[in-house]
Amino acid sequence: MEDRNISRRQSAALFEEAKQYFPGGVHSPVRAFKSVIGPPLFIRRGEGCRITDVDGNRYLDFCCSWGPLILGHGHPRVKKMILEAVESGTTFGTPSEWDLQVGRLLLPRHRFIEKIRFVSSGTEAVMSALRLARGVTGKSKVVKFEGCYHGHVDSLMVKAGSGLVTFGVSTSAGIPEAFVRETLVLPLGDVEALETMLQTQGHDIACVIIEPVPANNGLLLQDKAYLEAVRRLCTQYNVLLIFDEVISGFRVGFEGAAGYYDIRPDIVTYGKIIGGGMPVGAYGASVAIMGNVAPEGPVYQAGTLSANPVAMAAGLATLEELLEPGVYASLERKTEKFTSFVQAHCDAHGYEVSLPHIASIFWIAFSRERIQRADQIDAGKMEFFKTLHFELLQRGVYLGPSGYEVGFISTAHGENELDQAADALCRALDVAMSS
Repeated sequence: MEDRNISRRQSAALFEEAKQYFPGGVHSPVRAFKSVIGPPLFIRRGEGCRITDVDGNRYLDFCCSWGPLILGHGHPRVKKMILEAVESGTTFGTPSEWDLQVGRLLLPRHRFIEKIRFVSSGTEAVMSALRLARGVTGKSKVVKFEGCYHGHVDSLMVKAGSGLVTFGVSTSAGIPEAFVRETLVLPLGDVEALETMLQTQGHDIACVIIEPVPANNGLLLQDKAYLEAVRRLCTQYNVLLIFDEVISGFRVGFEGAAGYYDIRPDIVTYGKIIGGGMPVGAYGASVAIMGNVAPEGPVYQAGTLSANPVAMAAGLATLEELLEPGVYASLERKTEKFTSFVQAHCDAHGYEVSLPHIASIFWIAFSRERIQRADQIDAGKMEFFKTLHFELLQRGVYLGPSGYEVGFISTAHGENELDQAADALCRALDVAMSS
């Protein structure tokens, strides 16, 4: 892959105009490129594993719209289903056969949920799951873990990850202290701290929520034994366990992290892949727990565009494709080969770099130590990522514009493209680590 001196003139001009209309010129903070070099890219087209910006530059895409595009851009089956749905209408505000088809496909093949409710985003799914947990238990407090991000839900914007880490803050303005007091924050990986918390305050705690694959503040992979201990303690103290699988759901396997680790949460939240690239979220649980959701039960939740037929069509096509034999095994093999090649280069050159990975998710960590907690990440080393990101753009590779974000590999990434990207990453690391 040839080095290029790419122009971002058109993207820069559009960004200046966008700042006149939108806060910071964007609709999600990390997109503003504040922690990397240059203006954000305005993308005109995505095809397979590549994206093209308004200046005509093409990149191998490892952001994949922050994870939903496990089949790549413009997958024929997904496009066909979307167009078929649009032919009949974009929204009705009524039940449709599209969501029914997703239910028929999904629930018989998923051991950990018996009923599901669709919403319009991962944040909305988490918000609804928290309300459901409180409604079922009659208790108010929530336990979360430092560095886990669960969307911009008021009570969970406490020591969160994602874009908050990129900007070096741990909470958000506009959240009343009364909301924050309902959230108890613990360090990841500390079983004793969780047990002490449940012993002393379990009578007030409705649920424990965790990313079983924490992937919004680096890739903080936890030991299975720790996740099993969280499950055991929640059961022991009569507290519901919520797995936030907005990223890991259908990414690390069809049953997500629950299936990967063989651990049964009480409630699971989804987003991203379940909508095949369209705006969507969902939460699911047992028949008994979901029976508390209106109109069956007293926990109210509604949404005009919930289970929108176009999103359901995209999600259905994606899930059908993921059920084809060997899809997940192939993704895992490709990710292992890609990360191993780059890791070998880093090892040979003595770089303080590692590439933690699981299934088709990877992260570039500027440390040789295993990182399992947010406080183990050296923020100062994000300067390396700033240079790395710029150098990768010059070589036609796009990663999300934050060193705290993970990368994704899709079925559209072929062996040749991955070899090219691995070589480009090695050469970009040579520049970054010498700067």
